[in-house]
Order: sequence, then structure tokens, then C-alpha cells
Amino acid sequence: MIQEIYIIDDDDSSIVIFRELFKEDKEYKFISVKSHQIDVALKNIPSLIIINEDAIDRDVIGLCKQIRRDEDNTITPVIVVSSNSDKAHRMRILQESIEYYIKKPVDEEYLYYTVKNLNRLLSINRRISPLTGLPGNVQIHAELKKRLSNKETFSVLYFDLDNFKAYNDVYGFLKGDMIIEFTAETIVQCVHNNLEEGVFVGHIGGDDFVAIVPTINSEKICQNIIATFDKNVNKFLTDDDIERGYIEVANRKGIIEQFPLISLSIGVVVVDEERFHNMLEIGEVGAQVKHAAKSVMGSSYAIDRRK
Repeated sequence: MIQEIYIIDDDDSSIVIFRELFKEDKEYKFISVKSHQIDVALKNIPSLIIINEDAIDRDVIGLCKQIRRDEDNTITPVIVVSSNSDKAHRMRILQESIEYYIKKPVDEEYLYYTVKNLNRLLSINRRISPLTGLPGNVQIHAELKKRLSNKETFSVLYFDLDNFKAYNDVYGFLKGDMIIEFTAETIVQCVHNNLEEGVFVGHIGGDDFVAIVPTINSEKICQNIIATFDKNVNKFLTDDDIERGYIEVANRKGIIEQFPLISLSIGVVVVDEERFHNMLEIGEVGAQVKHAAKSVMGSSYAIDRRK
């Protein structure tokens, strides 16, 4: 995944240095931003912000406060690079929850590994789900807000495992966790096999996942995910259950009930420009279309294309 790093300076003196420093690291994209454009920049939720204090025409403390007040960038790390050696000034900046203050002249190798290691640490910390290693609800919401505010056209894929509770009751939570991990790996693999950029996969919780993809690719991605899931899910089932085509579960009264084998339902919401005003509206339609997919026996998908 491409890491967008914003360099805040008003004279473009830093961007050339960073691009040269990271020319072999194709996963990093450095973008120069003027200090008066910070409001626009923050809407895109960069991976990292680097402020060249010597090259901005505004108070750096105020700029740091502005970044930290933005609810979508509360965890975006910030590095301030400055020639100001005054300790009190440095402490005031760090008190604004700024991660690093690097004094000039800067050792380029030190700067390089500071950026690399900070992004690595953030990548680990943003993986809210310890089971799947995927971003959780905070990042999912931020990603949707960003795309809505940028008036992008995209599709949101909502995933849900069918009969997962029955599976857990029969096979146990350990096997249930293995199914969730397998589902996450299947979604990520199929999404990224079709597209390298402009995609996002998150773990809402339990057996619910979400993916954000360009609309033109959404149906093909759904077909690939279902084909891959159905081809490999049987390794988590016993031969007897596969042969029967259902699993048997005793309810609270001790009566044996039959449930279909575990499958995957996908509800797709096409988000055209101006169709939705917030995430809640997308979620409501997503619940409807996912319900339609779950009404079909076995793995299936349904797409809402209403304008």
C-alpha cells in the first residue's frame, strides 16, 4: 500500500530532498503542501506529516494544534524539522503530541530511518484486529469520510459469513477464528490481485468485513472472492458434514437443528458522487443489500446500483 507523506513547507525546499532520499522506496509518495493548504491536506489523512519549520510563514505551534484538533488525524504522526535549538520551544512543540522534533542540520540517514520506523510502528498500531491484522472501525470510518469529502465514485463491499454461529457451536471458537482469518486472507488476496491502488480492506468485527474498491471492478472482485472462498472453505469442515451438506446443532432445549454449511454473502453499495451525504446512509443501504445476498442459499453477492 502506498504511504502518502505530506511535507509542509512554503518554498518547496524539502520535497526534492525527501524524494531523492526515498527514490528506491516505491511504497512512499511525498507530497508538498503549503502551510495555508493544511485544511485541504488533512482531509486526505496522510500516513505521516513532516513540517519544515524554517520554511513556513506561520506559527508552528498553531499549525501543530490545528493538526491535532482534526478528528481524523489524531493518530497521524508528525515530525517537526527545525534549526531552532531553544529547549523551551522544542518542549512546547512536543507538548502538542508531536512525535519527533529533529534539529538541523539533519543527518539524512537518521531522517530516513526515523521516517521508515515511524511508519512501520504506525502500521502495526493501526492494525486494530489482532486476529486478522486489518484496520478496524476507526480507520474504516476515516477512509469513508475521506472519499466522501473528496467526492469520489467508489463501491463499498460488505461481507458476512452465513451460519457462522452454528459453525462455532459445532467446531469451537478456535476453528471459528481460523475461518475468520481465512476469510480475511481471501478478501485481501482477491482485492489486491485485481487492483494495486485505490483499495481498502477493513475488519468491522467478528465475521463482518468491508472493502472499498473502484466501482468498475466491484462485480469481478465479488466473483473472485466467492469462487476462492467456496473452493477452499471445505478444509475447515469434516467429511461427514460436507457429504451431508449441512451441520447439526443442538438448541437450548436439546433438539437437533440442521443448518446449511458456512458460506459468504457480499452486499455491494455503489457510491456515486452526491448520492450519499454521510457514512450512516451508506451503512443503511449496505445492510439492505447484504440482507438480499443472505436470502440466497450458499455464497452470493448483491449489488445496489440505485442512483
